[in-house]
Amino acid sequence: MANYALRRFLNAIPILFGITIISFFIIHLAPGSPLSHLLDDPTITAADKENMMKAYGLDQPLLIQYWNWVSGMVRGDFGTSFIKHEPVNQMIVNRLPFTLLLTVSAFLSAIIIAVPLGVLCAVKVNSRLDQIVSAITFVGISTPAFWLGLLLILLFSVKFGWLPSGGLLTINAPFSLPDRIIHLIMPVCVMASHEVAFWLRYVRSSMLEVINQDYVRTAKAKGLMNGRVLMLHGLRNALIPLATLLGLSLPTFFAGALITESIFSIPGMGRLFIEAAFQRDYPVIFGITTIGAFLHVFGNLLADLLYAVLDPRVSFNKKEVKV
Repeated sequence: MANYALRRFLNAIPILFGITIISFFIIHLAPGSPLSHLLDDPTITAADKENMMKAYGLDQPLLIQYWNWVSGMVRGDFGTSFIKHEPVNQMIVNRLPFTLLLTVSAFLSAIIIAVPLGVLCAVKVNSRLDQIVSAITFVGISTPAFWLGLLLILLFSVKFGWLPSGGLLTINAPFSLPDRIIHLIMPVCVMASHEVAFWLRYVRSSMLEVINQDYVRTAKAKGLMNGRVLMLHGLRNALIPLATLLGLSLPTFFAGALITESIFSIPGMGRLFIEAAFQRDYPVIFGITTIGAFLHVFGNLLADLLYAVLDPRVSFNKKEVKV
């Protein structure tokens, strides 16, 4: 398995470079530049404009600019922000803990809710509970995150005043775990809502297929308790399709942070990316895009490895995956 993981990672390197090429040239094709707000200032002379363009390397051909950036990226240096004049690495490190806190909380919450509820709906198929949960999941899948976030703020912050509308801590208050949890409730609900609905449908469908298999009926006929049969013989096989979704959901949660952090004023990487996009801060945009591409590749690899762990029929040889 280690050799397979290494081969997959090496094969992903050209994909990562392809993503950097596409994102680099697409961003440069957009109108404007990071210095537009300065270059349009009538008090700035032509010599000053030329010096600023040269200082940021924007006077060089695009291929040279790309080579300078990608060579720094390989060394782990994403450059310096055009707007804030800070190392992009440090800006990302400062924002990363907030994004990790939000995404990990949403990820774990989605698993804790989706898996047990999906199993319960499969066991009680076509019951009133199953019908209600199915209706809610369809709403969750079709509801845009930005609309849900604004609705929750309007309802629970503006109308009832039960929850804070943004941030991660109460202003001028010492840190406390209950206060942090209260601030995370609505952002986590927004980020996890779509995945809960999506995963729950998969778990329910997989569990319905598994509990009708011969080996499950045989285990029940041998006198094993129903709960033990479901957990030991049913759930593990039902989670195999979900393993792929869990790995592929890593970049989904990362992308969801763009909207959620902007709505709830959370100073994470998502909000940093939105600010950089509006300000045309190329180094910050490229740095966060590269991290997102790496997460996508890592998520695909993780999905394959989880599939092998859960399904004993899967084995890796030197050339391919055999089932």
